[in-house]
Amino acid sequence: MTRKLFVTTALPYANAAFHIGHMMEYIQADIWVRYQRMQSEGGVPREVHFVGADDTHGTPIMIAAEKEGITPQEFVAKIAAGRAQYLDGFHIAFDNWYSTDSPENVELSQGIYRRLRDVGLIQTKTVDRFFDPVKGMFLADRNIKGECPKCGAKDQYGDNCEVCGAAYQPTDLVNPYSVFTNATPILKPSEQYFFKLSDPRCFEFLRDWLNTPGRLQPEMVNKVSEWLGEAGEKLADWDISRDAPYFGIPIPDAPGKFFYVWLDAPVGYLASLKNYFSKKNIDFDAFLNDPAAEQIHFIGKDIVSFHLLFWPAMLKFAGHPVIEKLKVNVHGHLTVNNEKMSKSRGTGISPLRYLNLGMNPEWLRYYIAFKLNSKVEDLDFTGEDFVARVNSDLIGKYVNIASRCAGFIAKKFDGKLAPQLSATALDWIRKALTDADGAERQASIAQSFENREFGKALREIMEIADVTNQYVDENKPWLLAKDADKTAALHEVCTTALILFRQLTILMSPVLPGVAANVRTFLNDERFTWADTAVEAASSAMLGRTIGAYSHLMTRVDAKMIEELFDAPKAAPAPAAAPAAVAAPVAAAAPVDGIEALAPEIKIDDFVKIDLRIARIVNCEHVDGSDKLLRLTLDVGEGRHRNVFSGIKSMYQPEDLVGKLTVLVANLAPRKMKFGVSEGMVLAASSADEKANPGIYILNPWPGAEPGMRIR
Repeated sequence: MTRKLFVTTALPYANAAFHIGHMMEYIQADIWVRYQRMQSEGGVPREVHFVGADDTHGTPIMIAAEKEGITPQEFVAKIAAGRAQYLDGFHIAFDNWYSTDSPENVELSQGIYRRLRDVGLIQTKTVDRFFDPVKGMFLADRNIKGECPKCGAKDQYGDNCEVCGAAYQPTDLVNPYSVFTNATPILKPSEQYFFKLSDPRCFEFLRDWLNTPGRLQPEMVNKVSEWLGEAGEKLADWDISRDAPYFGIPIPDAPGKFFYVWLDAPVGYLASLKNYFSKKNIDFDAFLNDPAAEQIHFIGKDIVSFHLLFWPAMLKFAGHPVIEKLKVNVHGHLTVNNEKMSKSRGTGISPLRYLNLGMNPEWLRYYIAFKLNSKVEDLDFTGEDFVARVNSDLIGKYVNIASRCAGFIAKKFDGKLAPQLSATALDWIRKALTDADGAERQASIAQSFENREFGKALREIMEIADVTNQYVDENKPWLLAKDADKTAALHEVCTTALILFRQLTILMSPVLPGVAANVRTFLNDERFTWADTAVEAASSAMLGRTIGAYSHLMTRVDAKMIEELFDAPKAAPAPAAAPAAVAAPVAAAAPVDGIEALAPEIKIDDFVKIDLRIARIVNCEHVDGSDKLLRLTLDVGEGRHRNVFSGIKSMYQPEDLVGKLTVLVANLAPRKMKFGVSEGMVLAASSADEKANPGIYILNPWPGAEPGMRIR
């Protein structure tokens, strides 16, 4: 039976461009899809459908569109228009890219809701929901932040914690605040629609579903099982409704109520598939009910609670057959130098900047693949390691084979490979393509790709490259070319090396599709299949073949590119150059009673370059190893907290500063210190002679000022 695969990835929220984390997930899925498309059963190629979409609903998009004076649909369309440059740029080949704001998604989401209602899993309750008294609207989960009720992590959204992965209700947050106004939300009653996840039927299904072998990684089975409890006592009903105004799909027969975005977003996978099938005249329902069909989903570890609790239960009791064929592959985050990426710290990677710098997208595809495995582990990007890995493997080991041998075939043999090989050459081919036990490497490499052990697959492929380079080094075609009596030997050596080069290319083609396409042209191959990687197929397909002219396939990574790649910390603009002629500056007055003399006169244009903001000190603590510094955690109205070190320890106890307002230089370049990164500078007053009069007095704005307000 030929496998039929429906492959999906997390839907990006349509309020911003793709970031490098999206690229990591899509590259991972794309490699797996390309590998599957090379497979066949009984000569019949596997059927693979790879679809994605923008997650378009919710209050944040509604608010963003409102600020720009356009409709949410126009706002989403503008974001969607920029997607292709990323996907095409990194060779990510979705069959269909769609939107959750679509007729198909409305139909499917409302149909699922009606079926859940009919089986008694929908109920209404009047509950207290957070309301922003300044904005005058009920707040969606992602419009509220606070401290996680499970692990205490700060700045977490109102639906789940990105640190510990816990799911909860917004009202469970500690110290909640509105992301729109920073106001403390109040509770107001509202009638809401709930999916009864606490129903015993849901627990029994989820317990069995999660523990189905091969469904997901063991570590995720353990984690989600903890959320279930011993008998489902930890499962709470799920609020699936939101009040108008809200950009989303209306709940049938419930005026003014809309589906919470996390209900209709996962349905968007099916909506995109249905839209794609309508273009290809494929029967959507027949595919989903086909016993050979499977859905394979790739997802980050930060949103597993929705995809491993709510989504499967919802699909199961709505009668969708896809749930029995769903496998979920969870991956970790992409970090830089073992730290979470941060633009302010200069550790962010813009995928568009990567492409605009002229960096080869397949460098990144290879590097990410080399680091990926099937576990839920973070993948770390290190500039030096990136340069070394790409230059060593792709240039030094792989491309080097063709560049050292192809020219001789063109110049000496009119582009025609040798018609036959000696037993010695055939032994080298077998040596390269089999392991120490004599088993063909292509089988174990295939298993690694299937299991998403991409790093393991590439390490084994590089072992083939090592043997191939050993063969070339021992036979030295550059010396054979100088001896007219060694022409036949030169022909054989270069032919053997190019046969193995072709095998390496086929094996790596899921990772390097652009290079593989160029190699197919060079070697006159119409297409590559996994069957071509067999040892017996290696030489028989190439002997006597006429190949095309070789052109260089890939350049080395220039380390200077890495320096330009990272998002530079946002620094204060440099002072403007002085004009050629200026008026004489006003003389500075002499100090009086220890008061410092005034600095030279500046213009208003100089002053406005400094961005001074009101900041609330939400936490303050001593810094181990420092007798001068306090560590301040500041709320500057950005929807996140800043870390700032200040030399005011001699004047203040940490507990005396918590809750106070102060003034922050907000656009000062972050400074890396011994104790961490300082993201700005709080203002304080002191005398001219700090030794004689050591007082340092932090500025404290009058009540009424709010975090984020600018000082002008």
